[in-house]
Amino acid sequence: MKAIQISGERQMEIVSVAEQALKANEVLLRLAYVGFCGSDLNTWLGRNPMVKMPVIPGHEVGAVIEKVGADVPEILKPGMVVTCNPYTNCGKCASCRNGRVNACEHNETLGVQRNGAMREFIALPWEKVIPAGGLDPRTCALIEPMSVGFHAVNRAQVTDIDTVVVIGCGMVGMGAIVRSALRGATVIAADIDDEKLALAKEMGATYAINTKTEDVHARLQEMTGGFGPDVMIEAVGSPVTYNMAVNEVAFTGRVVCIGYAKTEVSFQTKYFVQKELDIRGSRNAQPSDFRAVIRYLEGVRSQESVVDRLISNVVSPEGAPEAMQQWAENPGKVFRILVRFS
Repeated sequence: MKAIQISGERQMEIVSVAEQALKANEVLLRLAYVGFCGSDLNTWLGRNPMVKMPVIPGHEVGAVIEKVGADVPEILKPGMVVTCNPYTNCGKCASCRNGRVNACEHNETLGVQRNGAMREFIALPWEKVIPAGGLDPRTCALIEPMSVGFHAVNRAQVTDIDTVVVIGCGMVGMGAIVRSALRGATVIAADIDDEKLALAKEMGATYAINTKTEDVHARLQEMTGGFGPDVMIEAVGSPVTYNMAVNEVAFTGRVVCIGYAKTEVSFQTKYFVQKELDIRGSRNAQPSDFRAVIRYLEGVRSQESVVDRLISNVVSPEGAPEAMQQWAENPGKVFRILVRFS
């Protein structure tokens, strides 16, 4: 069957791979749409140390069930539109024992530590297959990245009396903006791109700050009456934005970090103590986050323009290398690139 493979830095090609033998506890998915995410771009650029080349990328899935194994429950049937939970969990590490399987010490994400979903078919354990309600396969490819943002809002314990700043208005950041707004918080979107900021306001942000052209500190002080935001969610992964989160959050505030910084970050650690901050990591997503995103997307199905604007491009497998090159040249303008397999 046809698959997309990254074999080295800036090397991507179409390859033929053998179909997987379906086990009794597995579901065979026919891939319809698979999204490229930031980790796939970093893999292609040779900047992802967690990946061993060659690798089939992709873990943002919109698919249809082709076949089910003998031991699969009847709730999963051929023809159903589904997405998938792309993470593994060992069941034995501290995270798994504490019920936080999304942070499993030995997690292997599709397309990162193991071959991913950029292929025509993939077989997965039935527990990792998530029915998508009334959503179409194209929309399903947005569920996983938005769920990561939803999970960060859980980690931040956002409430309706909070002012929340989300730094970075990519797909993950948009998920954090949506869920914060759903919880009744005042949401401030921060990014360097005005088009993304405009969409963030459509998605639920009350205010927007262009961190490239505006004085972030002055604007946040103005918006919060001099207190600073209750919550800062970092969804970029750069030293500048990590420091912005710590420096600008209110005293006794919460900082939640999603992005991976590619270089070392130096902090004024006095703020950790003086402000008595809660600084938390946020990794992947829980099954409940997937369900919450599906419910949200079902609610906005009539607003096709919202979903359409989150999808920057849809390409064939053969068009994927060119699309990746264009993304690398102008990363700030891309939300999601989807590859259509069927």
